[in-house]
Amino acid sequence: MPIWLTIAIGLTGSITGAVVGKAISNDNGYVISFTSFGVAIALVAAYRRFVQQRPIFGPGAVAFPQRGIGVGQQRERLQKLGLDPDALRPDPAKLEHARLDAMLQELHRAGLLDDEELAAKRAALDER
Repeated sequence: MPIWLTIAIGLTGSITGAVVGKAISNDNGYVISFTSFGVAIALVAAYRRFVQQRPIFGPGAVAFPQRGIGVGQQRERLQKLGLDPDALRPDPAKLEHARLDAMLQELHRAGLLDDEELAAKRAALDER
């Protein structure tokens, strides 16, 4: 989404959250701050889910949006540069492979896997 829309949604959420937080907390600064932050996040998530019609989490969340304010212009700009917006998202299989490899590396660092076991597990992971 364009930067101006990000700012507008953030300010709207912050102001709305501050009003609600003030009403429910009797001027507790912590409640007001966290409510403002939470409402701003909820508005951005709602925009992604209902306007752009894409998931908030998971592989589809990193895909370039198909709809929304300013998306058409961004798609045109990228295509003029010779880039396919739909090809910009990372491959979910590669992301999963990297995540599992990082977990194996962490187990090795913690001493739960020795060098041979790590090599065997990585080989099995590469075969998948």
